[in-house]
Amino acid sequence: MVSRRELLGGFAASAAASFAKPAPANTVAIARCRNYQEDIYGKLAGMFDQIGGVGSIVKNKTVALKLNLTGNPRRFPLDPAMPYRTQPDTVLATVRLLAKAGAKRVRIIETFFPAKQDMALWGRYALDVNAINNAGCKVEWENCQNLGQGAKYVTVKVPGGGYIFPSYDLNHSFVDCDAYVSMSKLKNHWIAGVTMSLKNNFGITPCSLYGGDCGASGNEDPQQERGPVCHNGARTPPKGVAQEIDLSSPRDFGYRVPRIVADLARVRPIDLSIVDGVESIRGGEGVWNQGVQIIKPGVMLAGKNPVCVDAVCMAVMGYDPKATRGSKPFVRGDNTLLLAEAKGVGTTDLAKIEVAGLSIKDALHDFGPGPVGHTI
Repeated sequence: MVSRRELLGGFAASAAASFAKPAPANTVAIARCRNYQEDIYGKLAGMFDQIGGVGSIVKNKTVALKLNLTGNPRRFPLDPAMPYRTQPDTVLATVRLLAKAGAKRVRIIETFFPAKQDMALWGRYALDVNAINNAGCKVEWENCQNLGQGAKYVTVKVPGGGYIFPSYDLNHSFVDCDAYVSMSKLKNHWIAGVTMSLKNNFGITPCSLYGGDCGASGNEDPQQERGPVCHNGARTPPKGVAQEIDLSSPRDFGYRVPRIVADLARVRPIDLSIVDGVESIRGGEGVWNQGVQIIKPGVMLAGKNPVCVDAVCMAVMGYDPKATRGSKPFVRGDNTLLLAEAKGVGTTDLAKIEVAGLSIKDALHDFGPGPVGHTI
């Protein structure tokens, strides 16, 4: 029988891995933060204390910090006036706090275009690279859109079996770490309804293997996003990368995207979620959604279980975390939170989640009917 390694011809590794772990605490902290001129460091520090501290997660460990720098700059020019990406001050404050809690190394990661290891590409997002590099521990940066600085991809099985794929091939940084932190925005999403901790994980799939121009053997210089492979299943991943479990399943993006996100929540479990709702947008996830509006909820949230965090986020946005497709905000897709909950990732039951700091009632900021506009 031909092995996966032989199929890839050295292109990707088939060292399967699994990240099974006990369910973390269900406490979610909410802090009032009306603008980025406030003490972001202090707000985050207070929330970390309220969820039981982060030392047990990061001390003497390599910590991967996944940002949310969504959008292909080749198609949609960066617009600093639209707050739909990770805000630079929150990154600096987070790295300083991780260093203070004893992190040995923080590797800042994201998948973006072009798929190159060029520090200038990080700088275009207004990140203070020099300050972050001097935040108190060793700091590394990796664009995980392809192999990056690794020698091979790593195949990670979906524990208990996946909804769409049985395993996913990832850049080494998602495996070569002891702890994983997700930094996301409080937003709607045109397909998934909302995009916070869980949906941020959709971006861990490299476009070199899951992009529309991945080809039969992979493409280390991808130009296209994940639509044909992940959103609508119009094409398959390269040979040697796990193929779909059921090719007869719906080709509907509202079916596929939430399930892939739920798969990836188990492939690369999130140890700490930070959601920025100081300033954001509603009506969609980026400038490519017509009719999006700037919104200023003035809150930040943090917790150790991504489903619990996203459930509280939804409540803060004025939504029912148990809502199903066809009701706001899930106008086009299934509820990712419920799909992840069904696989044991966490609970959407607000009665089982302890909220620390600001109450949901006091944090409430109506995001409206959801992503009801059009994509460009």
